[in-house]
Amino acid sequence: MTGFLAGLCVAVLPLLAAGFWLGRRTARTQHLGGLGSPVEHATFQTLHTASLAAPPLRAGLTEETARKSARRLRTLLGTDALCLTDDSRVLAWDGVGAHHRAEVMARLAGPLETGRGEAFPLTCDAPDCPLRWAVVAPLTVDDRVHGALVACAPRESAVLVRAAAEVARWVSVQLELADLDRSRTRLIEAEIKALRAQISPHFIFNSLAVIASFVRTDPERARELLLEFADFTRYSFRRHGDFTTLADELHAIDHYLALVRARFGDRLSVTLQIAPEVLPVTLPYLCLQPLVENAVKHGLEGKAGTCRISITAQDAGAEAVVVIEDDGAGMDPALLRRILAGEVSPSGGIGLSNVDDRLRQVYGDDHGLVIETAVGAGMKVTARLPKYQPGVHSAGRLAEE
Repeated sequence: MTGFLAGLCVAVLPLLAAGFWLGRRTARTQHLGGLGSPVEHATFQTLHTASLAAPPLRAGLTEETARKSARRLRTLLGTDALCLTDDSRVLAWDGVGAHHRAEVMARLAGPLETGRGEAFPLTCDAPDCPLRWAVVAPLTVDDRVHGALVACAPRESAVLVRAAAEVARWVSVQLELADLDRSRTRLIEAEIKALRAQISPHFIFNSLAVIASFVRTDPERARELLLEFADFTRYSFRRHGDFTTLADELHAIDHYLALVRARFGDRLSVTLQIAPEVLPVTLPYLCLQPLVENAVKHGLEGKAGTCRISITAQDAGAEAVVVIEDDGAGMDPALLRRILAGEVSPSGGIGLSNVDDRLRQVYGDDHGLVIETAVGAGMKVTARLPKYQPGVHSAGRLAEE
């Protein structure tokens, strides 16, 4: 990540230099509305134009994003025409001379293969076309060429060659950020799928067996449990939204605990203490239920008596603090560290490491799980959830299907 940030700085600095150079070339003696010298004004305009071109590119290189950013990029370079291509076609052409599209694409084979920029003359019989020269600067992400930025001008210019290369580097950084965003989204989706796959088959089998046992003796009880099972599985396998509210997550946990109580009866004792003001807090979907499942599993296994589980959610200023605690078998702290580090697969498929990873990805490393445990001493898991985090929005309550 440090190397990436360094590359980002390297890509931004040429824009500042380009603004300085542009200001020197276009310097005027008049005052520019309090923005400082002509050089400072040109630098500001360069950065402002770059900021307008960046958002579309953060969505990747497509016809739509190329069209939205091409005009801004042409303004940065001050050329008569500019086009953005992928590896096989022109995505967007801004400015005059669009009839040169085929000629430009025919000359891109070399730069797209080698990743090196190139300048070449344009042939044109149109008397009113000012374009006579083109500069190609490849767009690369992770050493792979995704396309090219092509700047067209009336004459050959060494300054344009350098400027086009620097702007192409800046565009490549935006595309790399877009690629990272997509990777992050795919990772979260993959982890949710993995977590769904970890929902214990034994839990599903045991729940259905318990429901079946009530069918003859207590049909109404069997019906209630079947509805609890349907609601729990529907929430667990829903298909929209990476985030949910604390209220919805607790609602799913209630369905889960109803099924567990039907099986273990008085052996399971659960207390909840939930502050109403934290119920709307948004958190990653399927984030707390695995922690409760972990408490049930480790609280009941190897123990003949009652398992006591407490779930609390309290307001802590800018955060909601959720604590899930059991008085079960506990765990060796050294083994727990290895599980969270991914060195050991947890028995039973309970997703402690999955939840910890997702919390860190969404909120930062300071918001990973805090787990206190020892063999025979139970386990206490604390999660701190910021009440507001950019990009974290609930998709709303699951619609009835």
